[in-house]
Amino acid sequence: MIVRPQRVTFRLGLADVDTALADVLRCVRGAGGELVALARDGVAHDVQVELAGDASVDALAADLEDLAGVEVLALVDEVLAAHERGKIRVESARPVTGPDDLALVYTPGVARVTRMIADDPTAATRFTTRGNLVAVVTDGSAVLGLGDVGPLASLPVMEGKAMLLREFGGVDAIPLLVDERDPDRFVDVVARVALGFGGINLEDIAAPRCFEIEGKLRQRLDVPVFHDDQHGTAVVVLAALTNAARVVGRDLSSLRVVVQGMGSAGVAIANLLMSAGVADLVPVDVDGIVEPKRGAGTDPIRRRVARQGNPRGLSGPKDVALADADVFIGVSGPDSLTVEQVRTMSPDRIVFALANPTPEIEPELVRAEARVVATGRSDHPNQINNVLCFPGLFRGLLDAAATAVTDDMKVAAAYAIADVVGDDLAADHVIPSAFDRRVAPAVAAAVAGAARDAGHVRPGSGGSRREESAAALREAALRAVARGRAGRAGADGAAGTGGGEG
Repeated sequence: MIVRPQRVTFRLGLADVDTALADVLRCVRGAGGELVALARDGVAHDVQVELAGDASVDALAADLEDLAGVEVLALVDEVLAAHERGKIRVESARPVTGPDDLALVYTPGVARVTRMIADDPTAATRFTTRGNLVAVVTDGSAVLGLGDVGPLASLPVMEGKAMLLREFGGVDAIPLLVDERDPDRFVDVVARVALGFGGINLEDIAAPRCFEIEGKLRQRLDVPVFHDDQHGTAVVVLAALTNAARVVGRDLSSLRVVVQGMGSAGVAIANLLMSAGVADLVPVDVDGIVEPKRGAGTDPIRRRVARQGNPRGLSGPKDVALADADVFIGVSGPDSLTVEQVRTMSPDRIVFALANPTPEIEPELVRAEARVVATGRSDHPNQINNVLCFPGLFRGLLDAAATAVTDDMKVAAAYAIADVVGDDLAADHVIPSAFDRRVAPAVAAAVAGAARDAGHVRPGSGGSRREESAAALREAALRAVARGRAGRAGADGAAGTGGGEG
């Protein structure tokens, strides 16, 4: 994520327009801003200003108020206005305009569907929101580039995630904020409320706690559990690397890859690349090559990556891993890779510097040194953006009524993303735009197909919420008829024991 300029509008009362506007312009420029637009509204003037990302809107407002002949009447912040009253809402899928509608969607009609689900829980996938509803779950401990802000402050980010799921994947999502840092208690909270959801999207949970939480939730739940910070990033990296390998005329299996940063994303990237066929992968962190024998600063997850990777048994500083490497993938920190280190890599080198907002090496410095360069930023080519993965992935999981997310499904998603580029492949175009609307349907189809092929679908669902077995529905209807007959027989033999449905 890059720090984008702030755009704010000041409504000003100006005593002497010509003189005051000149003073206003000088004040704005002194604050590091630029005048974007100026309009008159009656006796007031609306001055729209764009400020650098770290500039203070409040400080500029105070400076404007101090100008002679200038009164600040109102202030509209573009960012705050976009978040006013939240960014998502719940809407009815059909109107309720009279008694007939009410009878269909609530009482008495709802009782029939409720009984069907009681007899056959798989019917909930088709006849409730569960078939298209994902929980976006966080404890707010690792939010974007902001760090540990807590669950409540993370809510705008979770709302944004829900918006993207709906906008790009047609998936409904609800933020679920869990104020709990103990992994076992966190897992217990989520497991107890998960029944109404068709999938769980873990978000912005710090490592190594995120590994434990994801693993235990997968064991307890029969719906897909997906930590996007780990696996969404890994899927898009694999997609981009697949096409980057094509650009340099190599197979994935022949590449020597260095992954720098063994947090949640780095671990997931390393695991997925090895699952996809990368044989020579060396994990590194701030202390150098991550080795199984290292004790301090590693946990079982990272030690497992170290055991599975590094087939040449390299040890020592990062420079050892980079020598003659074909690929550098950074998910670590800013300015942690030098041009000199890049030059020690193989001639057809590929550099993915993904740290945000400041990458491991500035793209301008490395572009002349590498065949393919990717970043996490939207102002450079080849942006590694998770929105290319998670909306389509959850669409496919829900369509297949999947019960899990596997490496095969993630690899299928990555290849689907890569294939969208097609004949437009070039060194500066190894990954589609985040706004390419072909991506999500392609990913959904690939993931749903992989889920069905592996049999990771809910029993009785037919492999798709739109392919519910007609036989199962007929059986449910027959059970309801039989129950009704039994109820009438019981009423005939036991008068005075009736009840009502709300």
